[in-house]
Amino acid sequence: MGELKVTMVSNLDLIRRVPLFSVLTDQHAESMANAVVKRRYKRGEMIVEQGKKSNTLYVLLSGRARVITSHTRGREVILATMGQGDYIGEMSLIDNEPHSASVRAEVQTDVLLLSSTEFNKCMPDPASVAFAILRGLTQRLRRADRNIESLALMDVYGRVARVLLESAAPDLNGQLLIREKISRQDIAKMVGASREMVSRVMKDLEERGFIETLEHGAIQIKDRLAASAY
Repeated sequence: MGELKVTMVSNLDLIRRVPLFSVLTDQHAESMANAVVKRRYKRGEMIVEQGKKSNTLYVLLSGRARVITSHTRGREVILATMGQGDYIGEMSLIDNEPHSASVRAEVQTDVLLLSSTEFNKCMPDPASVAFAILRGLTQRLRRADRNIESLALMDVYGRVARVLLESAAPDLNGQLLIREKISRQDIAKMVGASREMVSRVMKDLEERGFIETLEHGAIQIKDRLAASAY
């Protein structure tokens, strides 16, 4: 569907109905009305796609959309359902990373689009503490989304593998190492499984050559482990 620029009066009226913009002064609201574009999405149409960037903030005016994420094997999980007043794409605008999930219109859905240029005018100075905290909160939310996805889509092997990968860091030779000791109990709490199950998974991963426990207690992650986790 193409984008349609609507009149100033119509845009002002729409903006005043959106809770996100309720704190705007009259001057800022008029400026925002000049900047937004209205777009209609058909049922089943993708608003944003996982792994891509759109450089746009999407504010739902009407309709309903689902936030979904997909595993490489084709399985899908619904993270949230969004409706009037909800907004999409803010995390990518804040940290400049691709969308962590897709959003698909569940019914015909009208959306206001705000470009990254206009969005950034509303943001704190990138050098400020406020922006640093906002970026940190965005990263925490991304990790939370990944954890939800992992619990919904992966078996215990996949969840343990992801925890190991996210706990590792490259050494001077580029090899992935977990330097700090991580207990089986802690991993079990992270992946929603018993300590005994995690111990069996870790033993199996080591026997199959996915990981190796070094003499000083660090765990070396083999390249093949990444493929098993995604």
